[in-house]
Amino acid sequence: MKTLLYMLLALTVLVSCNTTQDVVSNSSSETINEEDTIKITSDETEYEIIIMEPGFGYWLKSTAKPEGYYSQQYLETRNRLLVNEWNLRATQPNLYNPDMYLFPIDYNSTTDYGYDVNYKLYNYFVYFQLKNKIRLSNFIPRI
Repeated sequence: MKTLLYMLLALTVLVSCNTTQDVVSNSSSETINEEDTIKITSDETEYEIIIMEPGFGYWLKSTAKPEGYYSQQYLETRNRLLVNEWNLRATQPNLYNPDMYLFPIDYNSTTDYGYDVNYKLYNYFVYFQLKNKIRLSNFIPRI
């Protein structure tokens, strides 16, 4: 099975000193449990996505828009933009925190990864931006 993505951001967390409200964190603990490891596999497409991030599993179930809210075309368009910016930052550790962008993402915009992969990848980007208070595109990440 081909591995589309492997994001290991579990040990790297940006902490803001003057934060009064944490938009995405569900606990003060930054340990990864089973719920924080999201694995999407598809025998049809032979791709998988693995996301290991404290709090992401809980956030995806409790806060993200439900599956079906966005069209696959919308998700693919946004993912293309977000992946391009992510990969730019991953390849420039002198300009961007290398602990945040550990690996480039192998996302081919001409490949149909299916709805589930695109949905979870897009929501990871939303979660990542809200949690770290950064923007990867001109679009404001919102829930």
